[in-house]
This record gives sequence, structure tokens and C-alpha cells, in this order.
Amino acid sequence: MDLTYTDEEEAFRAGLRDWLSLVLPELPAKPSPQDWPGRRAYDTAWQRLLYDAGYGEVHWDASPTQRLIFLEETEKAGAPYVGANFVGLLHAGPTIASEGTPEQRDRWLPPVLRGDEVWCQGFSEPDAGSDLASLRTRAWRDGDHYVVSGSKIWTSHAEVADWCELLVRTALVSEAVPKHRGITWLAMPMDAPGITVRPLRTLAGSTEFAEMFLDDVRVPVANRVGEENDGWRVTMVTLSYERGTAFVGEVVACRRVLGELAREARGNGRWGDPALRRRLGRLSAEFSALWRLTQWNVSEAQRTGGVPGVGGSVFKLRYSHARQELYDAAAEVLGAGSLDLAHEWTLDRLSSLSYTIAAGTSQIQQNIVAERILGLPKGR
Repeated sequence: MDLTYTDEEEAFRAGLRDWLSLVLPELPAKPSPQDWPGRRAYDTAWQRLLYDAGYGEVHWDASPTQRLIFLEETEKAGAPYVGANFVGLLHAGPTIASEGTPEQRDRWLPPVLRGDEVWCQGFSEPDAGSDLASLRTRAWRDGDHYVVSGSKIWTSHAEVADWCELLVRTALVSEAVPKHRGITWLAMPMDAPGITVRPLRTLAGSTEFAEMFLDDVRVPVANRVGEENDGWRVTMVTLSYERGTAFVGEVVACRRVLGELAREARGNGRWGDPALRRRLGRLSAEFSALWRLTQWNVSEAQRTGGVPGVGGSVFKLRYSHARQELYDAAAEVLGAGSLDLAHEWTLDRLSSLSYTIAAGTSQIQQNIVAERILGLPKGR
């Protein structure tokens, strides 16, 4: 396995750096975390800039290594993250590109790439939690439509979304139908009658998530991605992208914050504490190892056809905890200043608490690692 970059990949990196140095100084200020309509306008305008410059398709059509370089360089340069476009660009888009029909790819992918349409994620349910296979939202056929009823929670970006990647149960659980079967992956238009969205305010003050209620919502059968009752397999593709590459840019960001923490500690006198220096040194080693693991996962994805494998669960498991440890260290460096909610690191510390739950809990990741990598017996 070769983790070095080719001349072609280095040329891609150099071109991207040059373009970022030209456009970033001209960007307007980013809206507040509480202003999601404003965030949508800002994030989709950034996506349009990328599209016009030829970088709009980097998450799908570029090689995994080019994708890695893109995430690394944009984060290093302080470019906007995908934000409100997160689900469309990093979850639904790659899934449709991999599992959708030619007609579905033509319909849904270009608007996401241009920043014209935003997607949300309708996976979690109040009574299912991380046990995704236990979802209860039902859909039954009525001619050329599915009729959907149920509720979702922690629906990312529902407040500003045009489409939802929705998991529904299309066959009841029985001895013949295990709970992970009988699930179907649908693309649901968010302006369809029967949808109620209620934003949820997080500990950090954002309304990034919402609860969503579905009352006889009609979704065309043509919006089904994959076969009926085969949604679990399609979902595994979605989750592979979510865990395999969706957090790559954040690792680069964490390495940058670690350097800023050291500079802050030197400035405010905290650097004299040897325990703090050891803590920051250990975190530096941790994030360096996570970056190498990222490169390994990307290399494996490139070798096996582009879809990230179960190595993404190893990454997600360790990254979630390392991120929390990083911002705990930030609170130690800031001292009493860590109580200031206007400080970016304070908000990041609050949001870091969700990482051991988001995108599959740490317990779920441990089960995947135990069963699919270590070959241990299936957990109960």
C-alpha cells in the first residue's frame, strides 16, 4: 500500500491552493450558528463557487485521494465547510451516485453540486435510537406512490432542506422478515403535504436538528433508491461514507486547533504546567495517528472501488473521543474563560459531546469492529 501522493495529485493540490488564495479573501462574513436560513444561503453560495471553478464534484467524481487532498487543503486555508449541504454532498449524493438509476442521478445530483438544493437526513426515530433496524415509520404502496406515516428525530438540516433521505419500513418484522430487512430508502420532497418540522435547539444554541412528523405523505415509487425492502444494504453505503470520509476535514481542523491551544497556553502562562504539555503532546500524537488512519482508509477505498469500508468505524470510534478530549484540554487552557459562550472553543466543546452518539454511537462502532474486523461472535 502506497500512502504517498503522485505528481498528478500534487498538481491538483497546487491548483486548489492557488484558487483558494484568490477567492477566500473575497468571501463575506459567515452567519451565526443560530441563523440556519442565512447559513443555507451562505453555504450554497460557497458550493456554487466550487462548482463554477470545477471543484463541485470532488466528493463524487474525484478519486478518494483527491477528495482527501480537497478536504485537507480547504480546511487548512480556512475555507467554509459544507455546512447546510452536508447531507446532500456527503451522504445522499454519494449514495445516489453509487446506488441510483441514471434518471435519479440526472435529477438529484446536479442541483446538489450547484448548491441549488439541500438535503436532510431522516434516519433516527424516537423509539429506535442508534438501533436503526428498529425503525417504525411505515410506508405502503398506493399505485405509483408510497404513503408514509411516522416520526423522525435528530433530522439534520430539516429546517432548510428541499429533500430528505428517508428510511421507512415497507415490510413488517416477522420470523421470515428480520428487522434489518423490510426497510426501503426513499428520496422525499420536503414540500410534500403532511410533513411537519419542529426545530430542536441544541446545547450550543443551534437548530441544526429537528423532529419531523409524517402524516400520510405521498412519495413517488420512482423516488426509491435501490429495491423495495433492500434499504438496509443501501443504508450501509450511506453510513460508510458518513463514517469513512465525512469527518476527514474535521481531523485537519482539530490539528489546527491543537496548535492554537499551544499558542494560547504560551500566552496566558498555562504552558508552565507539565501535565498540560503532556496532555497536548498526547493529543498531537493521537491526531497524527488518526490522519494516518484516514489515509489508510482512503487508500483502501481507492483500491476496492471507492466506497469506504469498515475501517471508517475504527476511525469514527477513536475520533469521537479524541475530539472530546481536545476541547476538554481547551477548557483547561482557557480556565474561567471556558464559560464564555461567545468563545468558539466553548461552543465546540458543547457540540463535541454529541460525537459519541452522532453517526452511530460508540457502542455501535465497537460492535462493528468486534464482529466485522475481529470476527468475534455477534452481540445481543
